[in-house]
Amino acid sequence: MEEDMDEGQTQKGCLECCIKCLGGIPYPSLIATILLYAGVALFCGCGHEALTGTVTILQDYFEVVRSPVDSLDVFTMIDIIKYVIYGIASAFFVYGILLMVEGFFTSGAIKDLYGDFKITTCGRCVSAWFIMLTYIFMLAWLGVTAFTSIPVFIYFNIWNICQNTTVLEGTSLCLDPRQYGIVPIAEARTMCTGSEKFYRMCESNELDMTFHLFICALAGAGAAVIAMIHYLMVLSANWAYVKDACRMQKYEDIKSKEEQELHDIHSTRSKERLNAYT
Repeated sequence: MEEDMDEGQTQKGCLECCIKCLGGIPYPSLIATILLYAGVALFCGCGHEALTGTVTILQDYFEVVRSPVDSLDVFTMIDIIKYVIYGIASAFFVYGILLMVEGFFTSGAIKDLYGDFKITTCGRCVSAWFIMLTYIFMLAWLGVTAFTSIPVFIYFNIWNICQNTTVLEGTSLCLDPRQYGIVPIAEARTMCTGSEKFYRMCESNELDMTFHLFICALAGAGAAVIAMIHYLMVLSANWAYVKDACRMQKYEDIKSKEEQELHDIHSTRSKERLNAYT
């Protein structure tokens, strides 16, 4: 019987511990982190593959050749963007972890105000710094989203031309990468609907896959923007809670100090009366 009671108490203690641990998880920060990782992974992965497909299309169908000298051509720009994508993936992986840690410590400081965690001026400054940094990143992701919409627009035009040539016979439509600034004006890389390369490009998997990959990258950038907005709301709420808790902590400290002074005064007077009687 005693063993059954001890086993029941052990299970009850484990259950209470699990509930306490689950209650300490900052779920808003967790949701924002998952959304951020999903958006960044979608943007970086799809964007990298879409850029690779763009290089294939330019080389195979438009016959654009990489410059032999170290000049800033379209292929060099694509390589630079790929390295930027690598940096974005690494940076926001670390930033998501930092925001999760900040959410854990902020929640712990609020829930355990008089326990192991203490709200300090440094903690409030860290929360304010994260708010400012997240706001800057949100603006940066808005710019990334706008920049990602440019290749989506370009590929939509190409896809639309391919669809029109199959519907309307006898039309003469041409694609010129010079109008998008991909190649210099002096280099003529025009490809019209009557050519064999044009039909092969329209029927190839590279065009369709690259177009949809850029759409997925745009969706990932939009998800990252939503995650940044979610983080701003969470961080602002945490900062407000910390600020209110700090005021409450100061009030409780002043109140306890006054009570201690009143207790000391009362003790001193009691001792003086006792000495007067003796």
